Amino acid sequence: MRPPITPIPPRKSQYGIDPSLVKTRVSELPGMTSVLLKELFPDLPEVIYPGEGGVAAVRKATEEALKNIDMSRIKPEHSVNILASHHGFTLLGGEPYAEMLKTLKDVIEARTGCKNIRLRAGVGLRFRETEEYIKRYGLDKHFDGKAIGVAPIDQGIPIETEIGTLYGIRKVYDADWIVHAHNSDVREVHFHRQVDRAVKPFGMSYARIETRSTYHQNLGPRAANFTARAIFDSPFVQSKFAFASFLTVAPNGIIGVDADNNLYALNDRVTQIGCRYYGKMMTLFGEIDECIAALDFPCPVVYVFSAGVIYANFAGANTDLYDLDLPLPAYTWYTEAFYGKAGKPLLKDIPPLNPAIKMCVHNYAWTGYPSAFFSEHIPTVVVGQEQADLFNRDPQNLTYMKHAVVAETTEAAMEFAYKTTGTRKVLIFDGAMGGINVSEPLAELLLKKAPAVSERVDNELLPKWLRQRGVKL
Repeated sequence: MRPPITPIPPRKSQYGIDPSLVKTRVSELPGMTSVLLKELFPDLPEVIYPGEGGVAAVRKATEEALKNIDMSRIKPEHSVNILASHHGFTLLGGEPYAEMLKTLKDVIEARTGCKNIRLRAGVGLRFRETEEYIKRYGLDKHFDGKAIGVAPIDQGIPIETEIGTLYGIRKVYDADWIVHAHNSDVREVHFHRQVDRAVKPFGMSYARIETRSTYHQNLGPRAANFTARAIFDSPFVQSKFAFASFLTVAPNGIIGVDADNNLYALNDRVTQIGCRYYGKMMTLFGEIDECIAALDFPCPVVYVFSAGVIYANFAGANTDLYDLDLPLPAYTWYTEAFYGKAGKPLLKDIPPLNPAIKMCVHNYAWTGYPSAFFSEHIPTVVVGQEQADLFNRDPQNLTYMKHAVVAETTEAAMEFAYKTTGTRKVLIFDGAMGGINVSEPLAELLLKKAPAVSERVDNELLPKWLRQRGVKL
């Protein structure tokens, strides 16, 4: 067995406990090991990061991708907004995404002579989050003081679309041109279901709360995706759209940068990556019969990473989140709304949260996202009274601790979980790069199951998933 991979370190943030309070990482405990993702799926692509070249490899890949981009409409006297989203800063430490953004600014300026290039970084429900990232990665300095975070409660701008008036964020669109700078990581596949993934930020990160809530409350997964497409296709947005640049990501790391003046062409390629590579990891996680899920990553509860898969997706891994014939995943806000006061679903079509998760050990994860649904339905142990107090102060998580218990240490939490569940299989969501930190019994199971999963995805599931989305294999 391999030694564990060093997890992503804790980070100072108003949304998490102080890093000094994170005394022990779950991967440091006895019985933990790691599996390289290329051991599980040898056909995963080669990565440029992490690697010997560091973030310089990302800069080089961005420069190469931009050689094929038409920037002729951008004039020296114009203004350009590079549009970013907060999720990109949580990928593999955040440095690769930040480097792509810096390179975009440098290349646009060098090729067009335009000096008025600004960064507009959107957020989710943590309205000050991107302000932290802008300072942490030096984006405020690189953009000459023209880098700001934008929130869905900021001043809006009406956008006339073929389905009526929708609302964007005014500061997103206050330039002559916009550059859509995103990534291919699947993230919330339980929400978008890998439909128009590349277009989604136009209905989310760049939209006012009234419009973006369509994803969460009004229409739910699958149906809501047309709002982002409607906004992007509007005459207003099309008059400003210059091009898109995506950090392309597989579960094992950054595989390159993809840029295109045609967002829908890029979207087809993003769909291929999301279904082909992440589909294998999620299908493999669905083969886990029992485990303890350990959260140990600087992100809100639902967004902690393991092998490119977030906890919210693992909570629904008992169903095929990519199969559009299945109407509702085990978790979305829309699904959650169909639960009654007794904590039971009111519709028979709603699957339960993944029954393989016998317990959750919350060693380190942030506030800023409503997560009480998870502690209510999955037995949860939170490490440290300080972390419990933080969640009790969070307006979005006032009942999270009502369904959880507190352990003094990571060691005590894991011992409690072992004794209570009877399983020694542990899946750690700690953002380990290039591999996955797990307990030895779970490593054995994953290595055993992976070959059959790979064959099933290649021959059966992937053709179906792509056919459902109108994308050629």
